[in-house]
Amino acid sequence: MNALEIKNVTKRFGRIVANNNINLTVNSGEILAILGENGSGKTTLMNMISGIYHPDAGEIFVNEKPVVINSPKDAFALGIGMIHQHFKLVDVFTATENIVLGIEDKKRLNMKAASKAVLEISGKYGFEIAPQKKIYQMSVSEKQTVEIIKVLYRGADILILDEPTAVLTPQETQKLFAVLRNMKEDGKSIIIITHKLNEVMSISDKVAVLRKGEYIGTVNTAETNESELTEMMVGKKISLNIDRTDPHDQKERLVISGLDLYNKNGIKVLDDISFAACSGEILGIAGIAGSGQRELLESIAGLRHISGGEIIYNDPKTEETVSLKDMSPMKIRELGVRLSFVPEDRLGMGLVGNMDIIDNMMLRSYRKGKSIFLNRKPPRELADTVIRDLEVVTPSPQTPVRKLSGGNVQKVLVGREISAAPTVLMAAYPVRGLDINSSYTIYNLLNKQKENGAAVIFVGEDLDVLIELCDRILVVNSGKITGILDARNTTKEEIGLLMTKTGGADNEEE
Repeated sequence: MNALEIKNVTKRFGRIVANNNINLTVNSGEILAILGENGSGKTTLMNMISGIYHPDAGEIFVNEKPVVINSPKDAFALGIGMIHQHFKLVDVFTATENIVLGIEDKKRLNMKAASKAVLEISGKYGFEIAPQKKIYQMSVSEKQTVEIIKVLYRGADILILDEPTAVLTPQETQKLFAVLRNMKEDGKSIIIITHKLNEVMSISDKVAVLRKGEYIGTVNTAETNESELTEMMVGKKISLNIDRTDPHDQKERLVISGLDLYNKNGIKVLDDISFAACSGEILGIAGIAGSGQRELLESIAGLRHISGGEIIYNDPKTEETVSLKDMSPMKIRELGVRLSFVPEDRLGMGLVGNMDIIDNMMLRSYRKGKSIFLNRKPPRELADTVIRDLEVVTPSPQTPVRKLSGGNVQKVLVGREISAAPTVLMAAYPVRGLDINSSYTIYNLLNKQKENGAAVIFVGEDLDVLIELCDRILVVNSGKITGILDARNTTKEEIGLLMTKTGGADNEEE
């Protein structure tokens, strides 16, 4: 039976056609993966199914009956629930309080009965949850569990999950997939949006592909492969291999020893961090979200004041040893140590939304202007290079950055730092949310930086990529290093165990 069917659905935003004549079907007891590059219309389509947007044309059928979904409330009434990538939970409430929050019930709410119902749902599908635990005490996977149970508690039979494994360890991903399979066996229909092809092949029954707002087709997962799916997404054959070269001319470019950092609340967020980043190699950093990766890179870049330890930079130009501790971020940048951090709010870190692409390039160089009249030619050439090499979709270099899609904003942000030819390039989450084609372009650009003699520090979420791209992988958990591994001789499982391990490193590989 068709649980959900979309017929000839179109959605426009002004002159932009986000979805054009989309047709899609999900059966009861089926897992459908939706694939597409950035800007292909995946999120817009899901937002129409979950009631955030309303289609301009076309029809939506639930259980083979035509429906109109004008709000998320309408979607819930039809048994449709969406689990967003960024959780919508109240930190100081318990799991149960968050799950029942917003439910209209004329009877007095019985929290004991609600907790019992939460445990029944957990037991039925294999979730692990403590109903009385506060959200702020939970790991990312526990919060995700609360979000999923929240929609099940409201009676959802059709679940939409947006990038559900983005910040999970391999072990947590396997647990989630086991739960999804149990839900499928119970007759639930599941739509999953993900960029990870190996997960698509592992969990889905069918794969629907969108490209530039158009529906390309649906294939049975058992009858396809990663290369075929990529070709459907991109419209041409592309290589899914990261061309990793061997490290060369390795010299310690950055030496961190005994680094300690406290946050503004006096809590220690980095504890006795020691490692070296060498020229001609890519050092990966793996860890569950919030384990101290951001704070570590910001400390090196001079954006945070460390309370203990040393950050030593061996300058290849002067061959002098320089302490970066207490040095200004601008001075550190001038030495060639650059940070490209791609946060969830891309426009909140390093780009100005109302300025065009050329002016955003100038933000990194305007201090070198000799007069009040700035030379716009180099930034224009840089903007053209970034647009060409990273295939930034934009009407022109004069387009305000805020008018670009999230993925294209990200390409501008990362491309600007890579093009500066730094001696140390710290790239944090440079492919977060990017499509496969763009991601591999950036991986290969990082490899070129390594070949040019830069010390590259790469923070990523995808362990498959860390293993394939990096030379060594440093694993952090709760602000401590739990291991440094040879990327060529490790496994996702080994990294995953170190990501959840407490205590210092005892298996360091030099």
